[in-house]
Amino acid sequence: MNNDDEFKPTPVYRPRARIHPYVSDQAQPIDDESEIDLVELVRTFWRGKFLIIGFAVLGLVLGVYFAYGVAVSKYTSSADVMLENRQEQLVDLDSIISGLSADQATVNTEVLVMRSRRLAQKLVEHLNLTDDPEFNTALREGSSFSPGALLGAIKEAILGPSKGPALDEAQRQLDSTVGAVLEAVSVKNMQDSYVFTITATTESPRKSALLANTLAELYIEDQITVKREATVKATDWLGERVAELKQTLETADAEVKKFVGETELVSPETLVLLNRQLKDLRDRISAAEEQSIEQASLLATYVAAIDSGDVDAMLALSDDPALARMSGTDVQAIRARFARVTGELRTEQRRTEAQLTALRSSLIKLEADVQNQSADLVTLQQLQREAEASRLIYETFLNRLKEATVQQGIQQADSRVLSSAVVPIRPSEPRRSVILALSLALGGLLGMAVVFVRQMIHSGFRTAEMLEQASGVTVMGQIPTMPVTKRDHILGYLINNPTSAAAEAIRNLRTSVLLSNIDQPPQVIMSTSSVPGEGKTTQAVALAQNLGQMGRRVLLVEGDIRRRTMNAYFDVDHSTGLIAVLSGDKTIAEAIQQVEGLKADILVGEKTSTNAADVFASETFQTFLASARAEYDVIIIDTPPVLVVPDARVIATHADAVLYNVKWDSTSRQQVKEGLRQLAMVNVRVTGLVLAQVDPKGMKGYGYGDRYGAYSTYGKSYYDA
Repeated sequence: MNNDDEFKPTPVYRPRARIHPYVSDQAQPIDDESEIDLVELVRTFWRGKFLIIGFAVLGLVLGVYFAYGVAVSKYTSSADVMLENRQEQLVDLDSIISGLSADQATVNTEVLVMRSRRLAQKLVEHLNLTDDPEFNTALREGSSFSPGALLGAIKEAILGPSKGPALDEAQRQLDSTVGAVLEAVSVKNMQDSYVFTITATTESPRKSALLANTLAELYIEDQITVKREATVKATDWLGERVAELKQTLETADAEVKKFVGETELVSPETLVLLNRQLKDLRDRISAAEEQSIEQASLLATYVAAIDSGDVDAMLALSDDPALARMSGTDVQAIRARFARVTGELRTEQRRTEAQLTALRSSLIKLEADVQNQSADLVTLQQLQREAEASRLIYETFLNRLKEATVQQGIQQADSRVLSSAVVPIRPSEPRRSVILALSLALGGLLGMAVVFVRQMIHSGFRTAEMLEQASGVTVMGQIPTMPVTKRDHILGYLINNPTSAAAEAIRNLRTSVLLSNIDQPPQVIMSTSSVPGEGKTTQAVALAQNLGQMGRRVLLVEGDIRRRTMNAYFDVDHSTGLIAVLSGDKTIAEAIQQVEGLKADILVGEKTSTNAADVFASETFQTFLASARAEYDVIIIDTPPVLVVPDARVIATHADAVLYNVKWDSTSRQQVKEGLRQLAMVNVRVTGLVLAQVDPKGMKGYGYGDRYGAYSTYGKSYYDA
């Protein structure tokens, strides 16, 4: 019966058996990878100690090779230069070029001056360092294949040829030598002092001392040269200015003399007297004007009296004594005398008017003279001031010119050599002890990094504790790798080595499974894994053999009907098996096969055109299990991996116990978690995990050999193999 209708999927979910109180229940997985366990980190490094030691030794070997075979000995020598913050003057003259101040900015500037390319080029030219292969790389053998040349060629290939001005070979070598000298020489200021330390490091002890001393001397000489050049420039400039100022002064004096000759100038004192005369003249004019007015008024009164002919009025007005004596005499005589007095008064009044006219004319002339004299005096004073100013500037610049001329030969440097460099006895580089220590330390650190990275990227499980922490499921067994080369040798190994570590591990697994539920021991036990090759079939075969040795009636069912690997363990026939029983062509008794030494019946899988998951989800498979439960004490079903096909999840709903195999140091955490999640989706709870194919030597290599029973040193005495 191969009709697909015989295998209709009918999902059946059976309640899980209660877990035995002595068996650890499933716990919440510990999955906090953000925290670092320092103890485990130390254990990781301890497990990788040989790798770390190997890297450390390798680093030490490379350090020895570099320190004694590659590194070139270099010698360091230093000269001290002190900045003078007080300048002594040989003559009592102000300096044309002042000395340096002692502030921090000046100190830092002098450090840069010592490190300048200009001074370095002077050093190169003074010592002819362009002929020294240490600084001129063009003179070294094979210099055309130097790393710098290679990098230059790569840069030119990527960015194209340089568009800058082409330099001849001599200039290029000079620039390269100057750069090399700057790298070999360093200058630093000693803290809280005016002392500079010039340090030179070369391959020759004498050359190092020579470089430091020569640079110090060139620096001091450069200071004197700069001051001398500045003084010469100042002298030349002052000479030109003095000549210009002299010409200006002469022109100003000539202007004063010319103005004095062309004008009738008086002194300021005479101008004061003229102003005083002008004031007196104005006072006289004022008095004459008052007198003229009085005379005119009196004359008008006299004329009025004459016109009226009133003698009494005439006598009263006139103060003439002769007229007064004529009172009471002839009226005509009185009138004649009064007329004569009036005439005299008129004459006097005219004389006063004439005098007033003359005074006013003199006033106008005198005012014009004073005004002209004042303007000329102002102009003269301005010309004299300009001449005096030119004279003062000329004399000042002339004095500075004389001072600069005197100071041309007495310039002093702002620094002096405090201590000269000496020829070193021992090389300063390489520091072989430091190189060896660093090489050893770096090698060890690199080894630790390799061990750490290897541990970080590793996702397998090496201990039951790791597996339980990651999954939250109890580990019921740890089965070591059996020392066989083929699968069909496994049964023989278990039979011939009943006290081996593998046989004892199977017994421990059997005990844990049977005691997982004391009230109702599991009868249908399913063996599965995440992916193929994790030892689930080997574990099912070994567990069946162990239960058969106890006298139990055991049925080993090949539930992986897609691959059918049972023939790799036994000499069985796959032509008749599980599908024949489910289709009704054979009974269980007719389909089972037996293998010598196994003491268990085997029901192999068969090839079918029906989907395997539908086969195991059918009522026929459930009926088959019910029949097998009645005939056998234990039914062990070897199923496909959970993550490959859904068969295992379907079969798990009918099993009393589910054993989930995890290959030691191979199966990833993600695979285990995903497999358990897939089973939980169909309400299947894994009874226990089995850490399979454990390598005892690997356990010992990882540092777990003294903590896990069968794989520990003290456990070896209990097992044959």
